[in-house]
Amino acid sequence: MKVSTMRWVDRWIGTGITATLSLWNRCVGRFLRRKASGLGSILFVKLAEQGSTVLAAPALARAVELVGRENVYFLVFEENRFILDVMEIVPEENVITIDAKGILGAMWGSLKAVRKMRRLRIDAAIDMEFFARSSAIFTYLSGAPMRAGFHGHSGEAPYRGALMSHELIYNPHFHTAQIFLNMVEALPQPAGRLPALDVVPTPLSEMTLPLLTPPVADVEEVSKLLTGLTKTDEVPPILLLNANCSDLLPLRRWDNDRYVELAKRLLEKYPRLHILFTGAPDEAPPVVALIDEIGSDRAASLAGKTTLRQLLVAYTLSDLLITNDSGPAHFAALTPADVITIFGPETPRLFAPPSPRSHVMWSGLACSPCVSAYNNRLSRCRDNVCVQKITVDMVFEKACEVLERRRGAGLHE
Repeated sequence: MKVSTMRWVDRWIGTGITATLSLWNRCVGRFLRRKASGLGSILFVKLAEQGSTVLAAPALARAVELVGRENVYFLVFEENRFILDVMEIVPEENVITIDAKGILGAMWGSLKAVRKMRRLRIDAAIDMEFFARSSAIFTYLSGAPMRAGFHGHSGEAPYRGALMSHELIYNPHFHTAQIFLNMVEALPQPAGRLPALDVVPTPLSEMTLPLLTPPVADVEEVSKLLTGLTKTDEVPPILLLNANCSDLLPLRRWDNDRYVELAKRLLEKYPRLHILFTGAPDEAPPVVALIDEIGSDRAASLAGKTTLRQLLVAYTLSDLLITNDSGPAHFAALTPADVITIFGPETPRLFAPPSPRSHVMWSGLACSPCVSAYNNRLSRCRDNVCVQKITVDMVFEKACEVLERRRGAGLHE
């Protein structure tokens, strides 16, 4: 299902369902709901955006500490479960999925997911989708007596009804990883005391992301792919570029001609460096066009040639990924690769991966960030000057700094 379709359904259908369930909850549901007997199991509801799921890793780890790994569950769209399996925090059998291919398929998948959740008799559910109505509906229908999620509290946030037992305030002054962790810490708090939350957020410096250790067979398979593309006997120094040629949020995009200029300059400076462009299968044709513009036999395309798992292995075999603010920036944070992320309509203060290998480029204009949880990540801006202010010179200098630190003389013949 397209993102635009999901947003339409969430706004025009989700609002009506949310209002109906809220009325039921206030008038009838409170007399019928199961009483909380303790915190023995926790369900996370995060349907989309695998990149944000990476930022939820500290929250998932905290839930495991509280209730045990076998009692932590996760509801997600089938197409977005991959990163959960990679992180290996939630048991695979505890991941509940919804196949979102088409409206009818999504409806049938939703009914099956709700049935499974209610059979599990989960004690607490956490809605991690900020202000989406659909996730609030699933959180309520899970049957969990404790339900934590964000509420507008007379503010500017979108309407989400009264479906949570633990109604929290979304605080945009904390990083998303801290916010997710705070939601777990809110569960033991008395619901009547909220939205006051007597919790000091864990500093980002104390948070860690799981590090991917791919099987030897996977490394050998991807190494063979990389040496085939680079026409070398062993994997050479590799820099990955993720140009997002068909990005769903155009405001995030850095111009393609800048990627071309950046690649040319890096290849000229470092004779042993090879540059590979990543991307989804539908991005393969425009990526090939970019490589033709670069005109070097040390530039090639990985777009559409790997599975997501193979792409993560490719990160582990590379020195640096340069990308705009998107899922790959977070995926690569699970590997030893360095990542330079170009931010614009969103802010790194909330979404940059909490990793010492993460480097952000952000112009910090007065109009940025214009995309937030409060506006459902929609902006009326049509001129992403916040991204274009980040020049090729700026990214080139940072890339050279990272490559020199990692490889030094090994980049030169």
